[in-house]
Amino acid sequence: MGYPDNVLARDEQVVLHRHPHWKRLVGPVLILLVMTALASFGAAYVNSLDWDGNATTVVSLVILAIWVVIVGWLSLWPFLTWWSTHFVITERRVMFRHGLLTRAGIDIPLARINSVEFRHGIVDRMLRTGTLIIESASQDPLEFYDIPRVERVHALLYHEVFDTVGSEEFPN
Repeated sequence: MGYPDNVLARDEQVVLHRHPHWKRLVGPVLILLVMTALASFGAAYVNSLDWDGNATTVVSLVILAIWVVIVGWLSLWPFLTWWSTHFVITERRVMFRHGLLTRAGIDIPLARINSVEFRHGIVDRMLRTGTLIIESASQDPLEFYDIPRVERVHALLYHEVFDTVGSEEFPN
């Protein structure tokens, strides 16, 4: 999925667009599977009882309502949050946008970036993800967590910054 063109300046090209790493979705998927199994077991158990038809229906609807609330809150919401989080590098700036109902974001012009670092532990290295740390001229370092292939993004961003600083658009 490409980043929307309406947020880009005229003649600005996207170099990289990433969502956070899929590891953020492991917990929500496990919750979805466990809650679905529990709800299915509960519904099957209720249907096996010799209850009145209305009682069985009411209890089954309660189980369904509990499943919808828990899955919506602990699985669907994190997925939509993941889907609406964007880390974008263009040839002019770094953009980070996040939020579902309330959007927030930051843009960092490449010419303002002083240093680019990355950090990842052993698990992040196995999953090829990590934290990207960008220090700009006027701000404390910004940390962007769970960036997929963080080493490649680090190298790409470093080269974009190095190429931009000497260009005619951003003279030294």
